Amino acid sequence: MTAFEFGGRAIAAGARETVNLEVSTLANAAPMTLPVHVVHGVEAGPVMFLSGVVHGDEIQGLEIVRRVLGHDALKSLRGTLLAVPIVNGFGFLNHSRYMPDRRDLNRSFPGSDQGSLASLLADLFFREIVKRSDYGIDLHTAALHRTNLPQVRIAPDDTELVTLAQAFGAPVILTSKLREGSLRQSAKQAGVKVLLYEGGEALRFDEAAIEAGVKGCLRVMKHLDMIQDAPKMTQHASPVTSSSSTWVRAPEGGILHSVRRVGDKVGLKEPIAVITDPLGSVTVPVFAEDDGIIIGRTNLPIVNRGDALFHVARIKPTARGQVQATPDEDEII
Repeated sequence: MTAFEFGGRAIAAGARETVNLEVSTLANAAPMTLPVHVVHGVEAGPVMFLSGVVHGDEIQGLEIVRRVLGHDALKSLRGTLLAVPIVNGFGFLNHSRYMPDRRDLNRSFPGSDQGSLASLLADLFFREIVKRSDYGIDLHTAALHRTNLPQVRIAPDDTELVTLAQAFGAPVILTSKLREGSLRQSAKQAGVKVLLYEGGEALRFDEAAIEAGVKGCLRVMKHLDMIQDAPKMTQHASPVTSSSSTWVRAPEGGILHSVRRVGDKVGLKEPIAVITDPLGSVTVPVFAEDDGIIIGRTNLPIVNRGDALFHVARIKPTARGQVQATPDEDEII
């Protein structure tokens, strides 16, 4: 097994090393780098990346990456792992989703070495990490003031991604459209297979979502024959697959009282919450609009008319009691 050339360094077979890729200089003259932990196996195998904190306030990915790096399974790694626990260090330090130029890094790929700061970082990450890889898992959480059920999102019409998502073993697999400028879209164009993991909420550690992410990453690595052992799924934990989702929105402003949680299955027209006025004299029910499973919800009890309350992945029962996706064109906000 030859050395892995990365960032001007040669990482020997069986070694691991952190390489800091230069990004920019801050206004106080301090350098800002992109730390990449390279684990190079003793035997040949795929190159895979793990990335966290592409959105600066979605911090659970860094803990998932940290735990994967410390797992005993990596001692016998085949291939190479490129682990980037914090991609958007600028947003991370400022508790912000965005880059300092107010751009969304996950709408800036593949980037440019002549563009804005977001474009520069996207270009560096895409060039040095994504294009060097065969596979990747990009780790996210819900946006601020929301919670997501652990789930994997994949691009449409890709049977290998379906297999990898099933190996990951999250409760839900959601086939979702690729957004312009997203990491997944640019990776697909470059021929790199990328899963997107969602779980928990911004600026918080959710132990269940972290544990699901760690186990899922290890299972994918085991499926790719990069490691020998990985946590097994329980027999009843077969993922639910959906190809569309929708947001249930507030029919009226007021105080939200939820009666269903993320992970709950809901039926068409089933009551899932009520909205009251502060005096308790008005009560407005909130109903599920489809058969499905709640994969995300708002954490804010104070809502206005039209606010997104519950994210529901559409499913419907089949004659054999399994579930199948209901096709629709609704997009995730």
